[in-house]
Amino acid sequence: MTDKENSPRIQVIDRAAALLDALARYPEPVSLKVLSAETGLHASTTHRILASLIDNRFVERDSGGRYRLGLRLLQLGARMHSNIDLRSIALPVMESLRDKFGESINLTIREGDVVVYLEKATPNRMMHVQQIVGSRAPLHVTAVGKLMLGAAGDEAIRGYAHRTNLPAYTRNTITTLPRLLDECGQAVEQGYALDNEEAEIDVGCIGVLLHDSTGNVAAGLSVSAPIERRRMEWVQDMLDAGQRISAKLGYHL
Repeated sequence: MTDKENSPRIQVIDRAAALLDALARYPEPVSLKVLSAETGLHASTTHRILASLIDNRFVERDSGGRYRLGLRLLQLGARMHSNIDLRSIALPVMESLRDKFGESINLTIREGDVVVYLEKATPNRMMHVQQIVGSRAPLHVTAVGKLMLGAAGDEAIRGYAHRTNLPAYTRNTITTLPRLLDECGQAVEQGYALDNEEAEIDVGCIGVLLHDSTGNVAAGLSVSAPIERRRMEWVQDMLDAGQRISAKLGYHL
């Protein structure tokens, strides 16, 4: 008997991991049928494993019976990127930026093919961009997502484009591989990226990356504002803030 045949519990872990990977590829909740097709698992097997993942808070089920990644993964993801509490380090800097710009500041991490909003600092004004903690957005429609793709390299960008087909969310969304390669490369070179109404019309963002003590990308920091209020002079403030947070995470140039 082989090791694989003698360890059915490992097979269950492999199947659970495949389901989590499939969920991470979708920005919106996914049906059981889609997940079963994505992973090649029988519907009853898929349902049974998802039920266990829900019990352990790795997956959530909405009122429509569709599935999405659970908040417990957010907690584990933050610990994975740094043993230090990323939120507690970043939040004072985020609040300072919020007060200076009068706009929303977001902290995001990468989970598969999406960014997940981990923390936010919002201004006390009637009209501002509101991102929900725990919500997700595809990498290619966000400023920090393009930086994360660029940092991963051209082959990773090609793989992402192949998996996702670069769906359009607005008329400004990047939907071709050559343009995505160009914008991601330029973003990494200059150290910041823009979202020019690519995820949502009338919303513009400026994003920078945060790095940990190993030099790896730990998270993203961005300012989101109505496009007519976004100012390019904020870029240097964002770069400086990113460097301050990264230094507190142990990163040194």
